[in-house]
Amino acid sequence: MPIQYRRILLKLSGEALAGSKKFGIDYDVVSAICRSIQKSVEMGAQIGIVVGGGNFFRGRSSGQMQDRTRADHMGMLATVMNALAIADGLEALNVPVRVQTAITMQQIAEPYIRNRAIRHLEKGRVVIFGCGTGNPFFSTDTASALRAAEIEADIMMKATMVDGVYDRDPNRFADAVKYDEISFQEILEKQLGVMDSTAAALCKENHIPVLVFSLSDSDHIVEAIEGKNIGTIVKEA
Repeated sequence: MPIQYRRILLKLSGEALAGSKKFGIDYDVVSAICRSIQKSVEMGAQIGIVVGGGNFFRGRSSGQMQDRTRADHMGMLATVMNALAIADGLEALNVPVRVQTAITMQQIAEPYIRNRAIRHLEKGRVVIFGCGTGNPFFSTDTASALRAAEIEADIMMKATMVDGVYDRDPNRFADAVKYDEISFQEILEKQLGVMDSTAAALCKENHIPVLVFSLSDSDHIVEAIEGKNIGTIVKEA
């Protein structure tokens, strides 16, 4: 089946990589995700990935830490561990991959250079972006929106633990209503918490739609790239 989106920025939550363990990395989950990415690449998709670090450490919610900047730096290091795990899973499937980090750590990964990242994508390599934006006070959602704009992605795909955008928390309210489509403006006005306001504004200003879907089935990545009706699409009104 032909793909609907050629260049994709895929945002993976760190929590998703932990699977049922809730902490750390479940390599069965990582392997399943990597197989889905492999299929997508074989179909002709160019994939950049931003991964969170919540399965190890969440900077903004670490209430015991006194210094928010230091806490966020620790969160960035957590994203690198996840990026390396995904890279390892892809290499095991013979998928060419590069890890680029927004904070220089040359013994571990390439520094983030936009033109080099685009060149990797054009050559069929998956590029995994670690360390978020490299700055404290910015989420990995914002990093995803930023990288999506920089690599000129057709769409940003946000793979989460929820199967789309709801009018309220579906884990707390049984009568929560799911949206098939919603605008960035509504996301902001209704404070739905799908992504932070900076990320939403970046995507809106750069005309990049966002697909929010569940990673409960790793094949959803392939289905999303094929343009199947899953999750919720967030776009301009």
